[in-house]
Amino acid sequence: MQRIGVFGWGIVAPRSPDIDAFAANLESSESWLSPFDGFGPNNFLVGVPELDFKRYQSWVEKRFPPNRFPQLENKMDLPTKYAVAAFVQALGQNPGLEAELQSLGSRAHVYIGTGLGNLHTYYEQSLVLHRAQHRWDRFWAQPERNPALAAHLDGSAPVAEAPRPPAEVAEDERPEAEATWDHFWAGRSAALEEYLEELKEIEGLSVEGDPNKGKMRQMKEKGRRKARLDEKWGAPPAPWASVSANVIWNIHNTPAAQISMLGKITGLAFAPVAACSTFAVSLKLAMDAIQRGEARAVVVGATDPPPHPLVVGAFYAGRVISGDGAVSKPLGGLRGTHVSGGAAMWIVGDYDYMTERGFEPLGMEPVAVGVSSDADHIITPSEEGPTQAVLQAIAAAGIEPDDVVSWDLHATATPGDHQEVANLRKLIHHPVVVSARKGTFGHGMAASGGWELTAQYLGYQNGHLYPTPLTREELNPAIADLHEVFVFDRACNPPRGPVGKMSMGIGGINACVISQPLSPASAGGDRAPAGDSTGESAGG
Repeated sequence: MQRIGVFGWGIVAPRSPDIDAFAANLESSESWLSPFDGFGPNNFLVGVPELDFKRYQSWVEKRFPPNRFPQLENKMDLPTKYAVAAFVQALGQNPGLEAELQSLGSRAHVYIGTGLGNLHTYYEQSLVLHRAQHRWDRFWAQPERNPALAAHLDGSAPVAEAPRPPAEVAEDERPEAEATWDHFWAGRSAALEEYLEELKEIEGLSVEGDPNKGKMRQMKEKGRRKARLDEKWGAPPAPWASVSANVIWNIHNTPAAQISMLGKITGLAFAPVAACSTFAVSLKLAMDAIQRGEARAVVVGATDPPPHPLVVGAFYAGRVISGDGAVSKPLGGLRGTHVSGGAAMWIVGDYDYMTERGFEPLGMEPVAVGVSSDADHIITPSEEGPTQAVLQAIAAAGIEPDDVVSWDLHATATPGDHQEVANLRKLIHHPVVVSARKGTFGHGMAASGGWELTAQYLGYQNGHLYPTPLTREELNPAIADLHEVFVFDRACNPPRGPVGKMSMGIGGINACVISQPLSPASAGGDRAPAGDSTGESAGG
């Protein structure tokens, strides 16, 4: 089976604008969470990504015309900026990566997914549309532009299906009643009908002559005529003319598309979307493409927006978020998770091809990814689904379950943690070293799996498993009855041998990554023998 290596990585996370800060912060057991400011005073902690996007301005300006960076700044939502920043970091891990990705042509791919998408743009533009619609309806619903309403009000031609006048409803219901009233009567405005007929004529202008020059002439002429039309009627901007095009510039595949453009990568670029399993699913798709010979290298990753009131509120309504102002740590009190945002980006490639060209592998070697679906509950993990993913990954890696020496959990600080540990112990019977890191940086939906996997790889690269915020005394007693060997608030030596990482996404989407430590001579890339264990383990 074709071997795969990691040759670049980048991170944007809470307290961590780049991979170096991420690695440095992992040395501490302190949580990176901070108070949420989206509701005014509240009791939520979240993981706020740290990024100064202007750090990447010079990189962009060396490669593109001067208008390119302002376009990124003004048109792209934060998930795309996080992805771009992490991608540029990843290129910097191995000199020559950028040129290699470009030279590979269609054999360099980009798979960058998201769990939540570009919520900020959608939310802000929904508000803009709502306000514009209200102004528009109110303007055309005025009796002086609306004979139907005038006749209804003076009783000469009442409309039976008309909504109740706002003045007749309770005060706390009045804003909605006013919007309903105005929208109803705007639909019966003779003046609006006349306006739309004139607008139809303007919009019907065709492109004439040379398509490019003709398009510009047409756009300018339409703009002049529309301005005169609005001046004639004194109308506010139409709701359809009030929404920013940024809504379509920030769809789910935008981060992948932007990286393909900025990196001049001409192979397949798209967005896998698998909730909290997105990063691992992207990695599997990349490994499969490389092993089939369709790609030599793939940019993989996941990116998510910063914590937003919509998401914090939805997690709270779903009863899976902690709301007491204190860090809820996986495997501890199980009070719920913490919403977070940011990006994780890797550049993976054909191990032999890349090392022969002088590129140095990072961290560990990804060997196999197993995937499955619970086909059961949208949020509560099952036993069967995750177990299938683990067994699939272990079989593809060519090892036995008890060869695994270290494991990183999905663990969201909810009762599902107990089920996850129980599933693990049914498969792996010896005291494997277990870590769980969402108490450190929170739950970044798609991105958190990438952070956790990168932390696991960095730990093996740097010779110790990084601490977590959980102390031994905080370990949930029911979980301690199942297993006691965890990475607590002190670093420990990583045992040598195969390691696992589990991600479980909303909808029951499971992905398990099996990896092997690189040999001391990493350029040679020999895998450590399965079950070869050295050093002091955690917990116990």
